Amino acid sequence: MLKITMFSAADKVKGQGVGSAYLELIGLLKERFGDEFDIKINRYRRSQISHYHTINFPFFLSTFLPGRGRKIGYVHFLPETLEGSIKIPQPFRAIFYWYVLAFYKRMDHIVVVNPSFVSKLEASGISRGKITYIPNFVSKDEFHEFSADKIKDLRAQYHFDQDKFMVLGTGQIQERKGVNDFITLAKQNPSVQFVWAGGFSFGRITDGYAELKKVVDNPPANLRFPGIVDRAELVNYYNMADLFLLPSYNELFPMSVLEAFSCGTPVLLRDLDLYRSIIDGYYEAADDVDDMQNKLIMLKDNPAGMKFLHDKSLIASQRYSEDHLAEIWHRFYLQQAKED
Repeated sequence: MLKITMFSAADKVKGQGVGSAYLELIGLLKERFGDEFDIKINRYRRSQISHYHTINFPFFLSTFLPGRGRKIGYVHFLPETLEGSIKIPQPFRAIFYWYVLAFYKRMDHIVVVNPSFVSKLEASGISRGKITYIPNFVSKDEFHEFSADKIKDLRAQYHFDQDKFMVLGTGQIQERKGVNDFITLAKQNPSVQFVWAGGFSFGRITDGYAELKKVVDNPPANLRFPGIVDRAELVNYYNMADLFLLPSYNELFPMSVLEAFSCGTPVLLRDLDLYRSIIDGYYEAADDVDDMQNKLIMLKDNPAGMKFLHDKSLIASQRYSEDHLAEIWHRFYLQQAKED
């Protein structure tokens, strides 16, 4: 059996897409390839492949120990993508950003979740030949479309108006996620129910914490913040929502969008370059908060347009399904083991 050791603290902080992606991959590998891959987590044993999902300092030190085999780094973020997420004062920010790239350079091979990262890593000194793009995915067992009757029951259970158009956003509450624009839209559309499922995963060091906390503690009547929602329950929110809206200014490969796709929920996103390279054609794009307002009104009163986006979501979910990605990961690990 191929010995693979996963090094990760991705599931230590709730509400992070990195943790969701990690748990999805572990579940897939154990279910599909349990008879081929001997997978252990955070165990310092001799392995043919050591796959580093997070950049914790003890993991960095472990890369200098014998028996690590082929070192694979999973790149979910670059230093620049942390802007607007957490506040790190200088000189500590510069030191941390240097460390992030130093960690990636210690790897024998890099896996990126977004192809836009490839040229940026290459510019930092990592050879393009050492970088592979493998997208995130979600499990249809966990995220799938519900019947109309079940959605009606859920809205009653969660005390949401059955007849109100409902807009959902998910993720950490921080400036980078565009939560301020989400709040603005809620204020501009009092007849629409807005819900943001997520919280302050990094507490007071979250960028924009003070101002955002004021709104979370005292939101408009049509805006609800249920806090960090367990993944097992998130599927309920995606199905109750008429529209998924992610107004982020900077993203990686958002698991939340894949989760919405998998549930057949129509998706509206800020128009970002990185989305065009991975999910172009499967969502409605908006330039800014004013454009989001226009698109929201247009979709709210356009059942045919909503049905079109619903169908696009389900088509996208097939592209990022477990079956498709299982083949890719299986082939990748076998190839890396040969190169050790």
